[in-house]
Amino acid sequence: MGSGKELFILGVLVMVRECLTECSHGFNTARGQKCVDRNECEETAGICRGHADCFNTNGSFLCRCHQGYSHSEGLVNFTKDGHCQEVNECIEFTNICGPAAQCTNLMGSYECTTCNLGYSNNGFSNCIDINECYEAQMKQEDLCGSEGTCINSNGSYCCSCSKGYTNYGNNSTKCSPLKCDSFNGNGGPASSLGGLADILFMMRNSCLALSNPSAASEVKTDGEALIEKLFTAVESILSPGQLNSSEDVSGLLSTVENAIMLIGPQLKDKHTRMETTETEAEIAVQRGKTRPTGPIQLTNEVATLNTDWTTAAGTGPYPGFALAALLSYKKLEKSVNRSFEGLKGHEKDGVTPSFQISSKVVSVVVSNPNTQQLNRNVTITLRHLQDTEESDELSYICAYWKENGTWSTDGCYQQKSNATHTVCTCEHLSSFAVLMALCPMKHSFGLQVVTKIGLTISLLCLVLCILTFKFCRSIKGTRTTIHLHLCICLFVADLFFLAGISQTKPVGGCSFVAAMLHYFFLAVFTWMLLEGVQLYRMVVMVFNATMRPLYLYLTGYGTPLVIVVISAIIRPSGYGTDQHCWLSLKDGLIWSFFGPVCFIIILNVFFFLVTVWKLAQKFATLNPDLTQLHKIRAFTVTAIAQMCILGLMWVFGAFLFQEDNTVVAYIFTILNSLQGALVFFMHCLLSKQVREEYAHFLSCICTPQKKRYSDFTSTNPSSSQSQALRSGQHTGESQI
Repeated sequence: MGSGKELFILGVLVMVRECLTECSHGFNTARGQKCVDRNECEETAGICRGHADCFNTNGSFLCRCHQGYSHSEGLVNFTKDGHCQEVNECIEFTNICGPAAQCTNLMGSYECTTCNLGYSNNGFSNCIDINECYEAQMKQEDLCGSEGTCINSNGSYCCSCSKGYTNYGNNSTKCSPLKCDSFNGNGGPASSLGGLADILFMMRNSCLALSNPSAASEVKTDGEALIEKLFTAVESILSPGQLNSSEDVSGLLSTVENAIMLIGPQLKDKHTRMETTETEAEIAVQRGKTRPTGPIQLTNEVATLNTDWTTAAGTGPYPGFALAALLSYKKLEKSVNRSFEGLKGHEKDGVTPSFQISSKVVSVVVSNPNTQQLNRNVTITLRHLQDTEESDELSYICAYWKENGTWSTDGCYQQKSNATHTVCTCEHLSSFAVLMALCPMKHSFGLQVVTKIGLTISLLCLVLCILTFKFCRSIKGTRTTIHLHLCICLFVADLFFLAGISQTKPVGGCSFVAAMLHYFFLAVFTWMLLEGVQLYRMVVMVFNATMRPLYLYLTGYGTPLVIVVISAIIRPSGYGTDQHCWLSLKDGLIWSFFGPVCFIIILNVFFFLVTVWKLAQKFATLNPDLTQLHKIRAFTVTAIAQMCILGLMWVFGAFLFQEDNTVVAYIFTILNSLQGALVFFMHCLLSKQVREEYAHFLSCICTPQKKRYSDFTSTNPSSSQSQALRSGQHTGESQI
């Protein structure tokens, strides 16, 4: 019994011993049958993965992230869940390096070694303020200019400018002198050009505010608002129409260029574009302590500027900025299509060319104060108003607008041209407008010969007609009076045309020639109308066909005089152009000639139709007066032929003073030459009475005195009858 209990106890002890020899997780069985702790950190390399340290614990372990890293789930101690990720201290901790340095993130750390502009590292990882004013004084550098005072501030400095100087709101740039007097006006174009005085007033106030240190500190500069006001004011000046004088053009150009020089440094952006219905501008500004370098290309629809910042800044004192601007005027070419007297040396084959504007007007502005002689040429590419290739008769030149209100080519050269563009290179700018001029070479030698010979023949024929109508007594009457004065007017008109149509200088003389041509050519048509009225009265008013000479003179010379006087009052500048002494084709003045001409032709056509219809009726009567009717029919045919030639001539004359008109010029000249010969042939040579008068006159000159006396006393009956017959015919003609 006792031995049985002992055996049971012994079995239980053996079982307990076996259970006690199995160690828990994290422990190992050692010699002597003991459980000892496992060091997982040593047994398993990288158990905590990257950027973490492993720490062993009794029966386990834990991981902790390295400094500069944090657990993905925000835990401090962890085993296997999650991982360590890098911490960006520069973002996580605001202003970790203080206000004077820049934070640079590193893997697991950061650095504050990069100091902000205006600070420097003192060697102890601290950034301290740099006293720029003191350092500049030690180095004998001029930070603020001769009229500026340097004031140090935390991390920077500012320049306090004296009165009359400014840094355009950029406190760390040099003080530059201001020329506010350029916006005074002084009774120039501002007094006559509406709206320019407002621009000058606005710019002068802005200039004075910048030049006054106390006002400049109170008023915040706003270049964008100022440039918008400027071009809005320019739009109001140009929108009503073209400018009246060269002085107005010069005043506007110089004012706008000076305004851009003042506003440009106040603009915040490096590139500014501004477009209105009248202008388009692009302004580029570079700022910095050193002069900018590199190319500049400014472009718009009508022009391109190519230069560089070295040229724009110049070689003089650097104010801390450089400016370049390209400004194009969309309609100003109409106001400057004159004043070409300064263009010399463009003659070809002894012919002085005529000029006209062939591009938009473009202004180039740079901050370089010395633009009279640039160190490098600027290149400007201009778009033609019309696509036309150069030829022997047409060439393009590059010119600029001088301050005295004339065009000049000094220092500007044509580099190349095609049908659409011309490339110009210029040695200077000086705030002048750069443009192109078209100089078509006209009036070939052949056309001049035809004109002179043809008009000379016409003038000789007209002289014969005038002498015939004046002294030939057998044809005296209303119709002869009309023909006489028609020939006188045509003679004077052709004489002015031959002597003065191309004499454009002086301007006053050219205007006078144009007015005389206008008057006498209108008078020719007026007398032609009176001839139609006379024919109408001869057929319709048989017993009252004559017209009083006073009424003829008042109508024939008074009507064209009234038209010319009214036209000269309304459009005085339209008499004479740069190419010809004739009416300008612009502004509708040419219709003061073609309007009355068309009206007269229509009236004459009506009178001739009625005359022909009445003649046909009278020929169909039972007892027609055939002699009288045949005579009226002959008068009608010659009048219609004369009207057709004169009217056809001015159909071509309407296109005479335009481009590419050589063929038209030849036709007009030939028809103009035919006028005198036609009148002489129809009204003199075809008239039997006139031929007899010519024969009688020649016989008086060629026959000796005795022979003429014997002929005069002859009693030949046939001669007496012939003379009586001629007398009767003369009487009839006189009555007509």
